[in-house]
Amino acid sequence: MIQINRNDPCPCGSGLKYKKCCMNKMTSYAEHQLSESYFRRYRIKLKTPEDILGIKAAGKLVVDTLKLCEASIKPGMTTDDINTLVHEYTINHGAVPAPLNYHGFPKSVCTSVNDVICHGIPSDRKLLEGDIVNVDVTSILHGYHADANMTFFVGECSEDAKKIVNVARESLKRALTVVKPGKRIGDIGYTIQEYAEGQGCSVVRDYIGHGIGRGFHEAPEVPHYGRKNTGIELVPGMVFTIEPMINLGEPYSRVLSDNWTAVTTDGSLSAQFEQTILVTDTGYEVLTPYEL
Repeated sequence: MIQINRNDPCPCGSGLKYKKCCMNKMTSYAEHQLSESYFRRYRIKLKTPEDILGIKAAGKLVVDTLKLCEASIKPGMTTDDINTLVHEYTINHGAVPAPLNYHGFPKSVCTSVNDVICHGIPSDRKLLEGDIVNVDVTSILHGYHADANMTFFVGECSEDAKKIVNVARESLKRALTVVKPGKRIGDIGYTIQEYAEGQGCSVVRDYIGHGIGRGFHEAPEVPHYGRKNTGIELVPGMVFTIEPMINLGEPYSRVLSDNWTAVTTDGSLSAQFEQTILVTDTGYEVLTPYEL
């Protein structure tokens, strides 16, 4: 590591002495070099302490919104009712629902029922006893995004529904255990794929996790399948989502005529859970914490 004396010019280029500039800041010169390197090589924006606090605040709102949905969902409720709930709660807490008008998406939340993998558009569709519904919430609070989702049971559900929801939940839970500096993105996907396929389910390839922060979708891409020891190395300051979409049948998807709604090609059930994750010095921190 390069040694810098107190009275040397600060390496950040400010023109000030090191002792008057970055010496007392939380970001060290080595961290600054790493941040520059990851952005130059991968377009990954390593997050500052200020960024992390901003994402964490947005994350709390996201989780509170999901808990409100969980307490409200019941047979007879429409997915548009969920949209109204999410939209009003988000706005009333000083935030913006990120999906609304994002590349033309017409609603404030994604609601994906049964064989819908992701990006379901809320409508007058009524939820029925035995359905499963994924609610995917992304909020922008003071310029920072946080993203999380959960799949909920609507009343009493079949054994198949219970299986796919539990496998999706456990897939995310297991993926979190490999997030730490020195691991690679491929390790995350490998862990999910090995577990889900071992349960007789499949992993969707067409939709993946992503970096997040000031932007809704940033680098890196985070596939939910892969090989060990491949992909970008995880380093402190990386923030991204892990959001495995698990199908009870085949892994294939198709998009409906609305150009958003992705469904399983064989009509099988699909479930998903998602968290926004920070890589720390020793492991990880969930910035959208809820119990898996």
